[in-house]
Amino acid sequence: MRIGLLMALFSLFPLAGLSAPSAAATDEGAFAEFVSPADSLPQLRYFADGLISLNDRCPVRKVRLNPRMGAAYVNGRPVGFC
Repeated sequence: MRIGLLMALFSLFPLAGLSAPSAAATDEGAFAEFVSPADSLPQLRYFADGLISLNDRCPVRKVRLNPRMGAAYVNGRPVGFC
């Protein structure tokens, strides 16, 4: 009974659109990658869900975001930190 329920739930939410992070990013311990690295203060794209950070600079020190630091989610959107 429980297996059937789990299979029904997984069929409702296909995972085909999700992609795993690259091996290089996982080895470095990064949670995200820069959207446009050439910018002085680029936003981050998080590997876990593919969402882009709301902010482009650290709310604490006002410097570039750190891709090795996890995000805090506010209303379902990631906020990056340094």
